[in-house]
This record gives sequence, C-alpha cells and structure tokens, in this order.
Amino acid sequence: MNAMQPFSHQAKTTQFILNNKRCLITSDPGTGKTRSVLDAYAQRKKGKMLVLAPLSILQASWGDDIEKFQPKLTYSIAFAKNRKAAFSSDADIVITNHDAVKWIIKNVRVLNKFDTICIDEFTAFKNRTSQRSKVLKRFIDEFKYRIAMSGTPNSNTIQDMWHPCLLVDDGDRLGRLFSKFRDEMCTNLPSMYTRFGTWEDKPDAEERVAALINDINIRYQLEDCIDMPERITTQLYVDLPDRIRAKYLILQEDSVLYTGKATINAIHAGAKVQKLLQLCTGAIYDQDGVAQGIHKERYKLVIDLVAERKHSLVAFNWSHEKEYLTELAESMGINYAVIDGSTPASKRGEIVNHFQSGQLQVLFAHPQSAGHGLTLTKATTVIWSSPTYNAEHYEQFNGRIYRAGQNKKTEIIQIAARNTWEIEVYEKLETKLTKMEDLLGILTNLHQLAKTG
Repeated sequence: MNAMQPFSHQAKTTQFILNNKRCLITSDPGTGKTRSVLDAYAQRKKGKMLVLAPLSILQASWGDDIEKFQPKLTYSIAFAKNRKAAFSSDADIVITNHDAVKWIIKNVRVLNKFDTICIDEFTAFKNRTSQRSKVLKRFIDEFKYRIAMSGTPNSNTIQDMWHPCLLVDDGDRLGRLFSKFRDEMCTNLPSMYTRFGTWEDKPDAEERVAALINDINIRYQLEDCIDMPERITTQLYVDLPDRIRAKYLILQEDSVLYTGKATINAIHAGAKVQKLLQLCTGAIYDQDGVAQGIHKERYKLVIDLVAERKHSLVAFNWSHEKEYLTELAESMGINYAVIDGSTPASKRGEIVNHFQSGQLQVLFAHPQSAGHGLTLTKATTVIWSSPTYNAEHYEQFNGRIYRAGQNKKTEIIQIAARNTWEIEVYEKLETKLTKMEDLLGILTNLHQLAKTG
C-alpha cells in the first residue's frame, strides 16, 4: 500500500478511468490528474502504456510521479536520440513528446505490446489539419484504452474540442465530420480579412458539447476538492516615454516604424498588433529577427515587485524581455533561473527542485515552456511582464503556483502600458477564459448531477 494516499477526487477519477475504456479528464490544473492515470493503469495493467506529453514535463511530471506514487512500475523516456531503445525496452510505460508521433507512424510496429495511450494536454492535437494530429489519428486504433486530459480544453473556441474527442471515441459523440460539427455549433460571420469569414461559437454550444461528452468526461474544480487559499488578480500600469509613445502612434497608424536602425513593416492587422505589443515591451524585431532595443522601464517595475517578495514566477514572451530581466536581477544580486525553449529537460527538473527548496527568489519562464505539469508552489506571485494572447498558456502558467500544495494567498499581477493594446489583450484574454470556463462549469455541473442521480 502506498503510504501517500490519493485525495478522494483522485481515487474517484481513477475508478472512472477503470470503468471507461475511453475517457476525457478535464479537471483543473493542479488537481493531480497524472496520479489518477498512473493508479488506474497500475490496477488494470495488461499491455504497455504510451504517454504523449509536453517535452518540458516528461521527467518533471510523469517520471517523478511514477517514482513517487507507483514505484513498482517501470518507465522509459523516449527523446529523439533514444526513441528506438525506449520503445524496445521492457518498461511498462513509455513517455514521449507530442511530436514523436511522426516517428511512431514510421515505426508503428513498436506499438505491438501497447494497449493504453494517455494524451496529456490534448489541446496539442486540437488542430485537425496539423501534421501531428493527422499522424496520431492514423495509429490511434492500436490502443484499446484511450485517455486524454487537459485542464484548459477549449481555450479559444468550442471547435478545439472536436479533434481530441475524435481521437478518444472515434467520433461517436461529436461526429466524424468536422464541417458538420462546426455548422451545428458555430455561426459563420463576414470578415474583412478572409473571404471565408470567421466562425463564432453559438450561445448554447458549450451546453450542447458538454451534454454530448458527459458520459466519458470527468471533471473536478480545484477549489471543490482541495481547500485552496485566496487568489487575487491585479493590473499595474507603466507609462510609455514620449518618444516611444510617438513611435507607437506612428506604427498604429501607418504600420511602419523607423527605429533609427531598422524599418519594421506590419503587413496585416494581426501582425500590426503583435508589433505594437513588442514595442510596448521594449523592442521590435526586424525582418532578420534582430531586436531593436527601445526602452526598459517596465522591467524595473517587474524586478522591484520581485525584490519585495520571497519567491515569484515571472512570465516573459520574447527573448529581449528575458535579457532585460536577467540583467536587472543580476545587478541587484537576486538569485534566479530561466526556463524557456532552450532549457534541456534534465535541467528543468533541477531548476524546479532548486526553486521549490527556496534556493531561488525568482524563476523567469516562457509560458509555453513552463505552462504544464510543473509544481512551483514555493512562489506566491505570478508576474506577467507582458500579456499573451493564448488563454491556455495564461491559465496553465498561473496554475503552476495555484495548485495542490499551495497553502498561502496567491496573486497574479498583469503589467500593461497605459493607453495601449496591452490592456485590450488582457481584456480579450479574460473573455476567452470566460468562454472556456463556461464549458468547464457546465461539465462540472453535469458531473455533479451524474453523481447524485
């Protein structure tokens, strides 16, 4: 018997997996979904299990949780350099990254001893036309038991749910044709940017999808299963210097800005907003990918906030932000580490351990690289040095500190330049989260009704 007993909601999730050959787990980030999957597999174990997960958490989440909760299970992590050996090993569980599906389809015989697949963060396969999605669909039939999980399942639109559900149940609930699903759940609206228009979710789309997938979905809210401390969100503003404000207005009106070193062109509205946001953060990248430095004022605010707190997690979106932040941290003698796309998987685990043991005052991280699986509850504050458009990244990144194990009040601080697009981006971000939370709320209610009924 494992000395560390699962929470009640984890045990119920484990039983749900055992009762359903195909299932979706949409419980909040931080509720311990990984353990429930491992416990269920350990009880039902017949064939081997394949785990597809973000590269950053292959060891930090899955490997560590196996060692902690199911040490009798063996596992192998398949990186690009050792995939053949990992799949050929006698390990009960093979853990690999999402894009490894492209290698697997060319070597599909390696799956002959597998009967279970777990897709961690199934939003990686939400785009039905992406290469990885098409490839996974080609060999998903190899698995008798299919599990897909994400705490942020429809971060942008209800359309995000269709392909992950197709992978799990072969289209039994949301249909086998995406066009038919989209026609039923969305409305086509005219757009000045595309002759095909844009698709907007119908008002009842969340309710209808939730009802359709209810029998294979289980969801728990973090606050409902763990006594969580208060979390607050605040927004702090910085003023653009006059010279930057002038450049901002020029770029906003003319889509072209001359910095004195390079000319940057914004071809369409989306690119223009991106350039405007880059300008707010202190740099614009030219056509060669070189950052044209402009100002650093906001980073002084971020570092001042870090200096006032024992442990913080800071999100950055561009490399020049990382450079400015680390430069200031060093000048102030602040102990820090960085996690981004260049951080090796082995180093990530070391950084997390150092942070959780209190050796680091701040961790600077890119949301895409540190937004899944990592537990960083030593921090009580997340500081967004600039906004992201990606609601999934936003919610998952905040979930690094607001999860099981957190026993202190937490805060999310959004940094925005006054009278700029940044403020509107945060507003749109909250709108996306509201729509995502609409579906999650409905799923939670249906799950509660199922329990009482």
